[in-house]
Amino acid sequence: MAIGTITPSGNRTVERVTQAICATLPGVTPLFTRIPVFGNTSPDQAAANPYDWPAMLQAAELLGHAEPAAICWNGSKGGDYGFDIDERLCADITARTGLPAVTSALATLDALRRLAARRIALITPYTTAAQARSIANFTGKGFAVTAERHAGLSDNLSYGAVPPGEIAAMARAAAAEGSAEAIVIFCTNFNGAPVAAMLEAETGLPVIDSAAAGVWAALRAAGIDTSRTVASWGRTFSL
Repeated sequence: MAIGTITPSGNRTVERVTQAICATLPGVTPLFTRIPVFGNTSPDQAAANPYDWPAMLQAAELLGHAEPAAICWNGSKGGDYGFDIDERLCADITARTGLPAVTSALATLDALRRLAARRIALITPYTTAAQARSIANFTGKGFAVTAERHAGLSDNLSYGAVPPGEIAAMARAAAAEGSAEAIVIFCTNFNGAPVAAMLEAETGLPVIDSAAAGVWAALRAAGIDTSRTVASWGRTFSL
């Protein structure tokens, strides 16, 4: 069985996270394709450039040729534009390919709801302006961002250069404020997945990494049991 992943072209994280998770599930093959998302992600650029729908749907169609059981857009733009745009994207991918479709942004919301976590600590690599948009969009879906940390970065490649240890330190600092029910590491090129289980053990809070959440959602959509990965990748995989 296979799962298909569309990833941003400037992303160095999604493929290795997906491959590492799938390596714990014998018989599951990860397939990948990329669409152009790279460089600076300033507020003006983000507002001016919604999804490239033809490129996204062509990428999904090409993945479909390899007959995956599900397709995931493992990018976090939905948190910037508003999560509803990802609902449209999933519907369009399914209409084009006939396959179940998920996104990392929607998977993050799904995991939070399954955990009954409404107060979150939001950890991102973003600028202050981009972080404000993400907070507003999480708030619009009923989640209160009670603590946050952001790295102040605007270039996609720079997101992937932040070491997991630094991401963990940001998460610890936000969790120490004491009011969050879950930690959300949001940006699929921000490599928080390797430290999620460790942070859960330290803080007692569930940790949702958006790149890992996208893989979890794709595996679930494909009908694959993810519970065997929970020890390495965090509580999300037991949901």
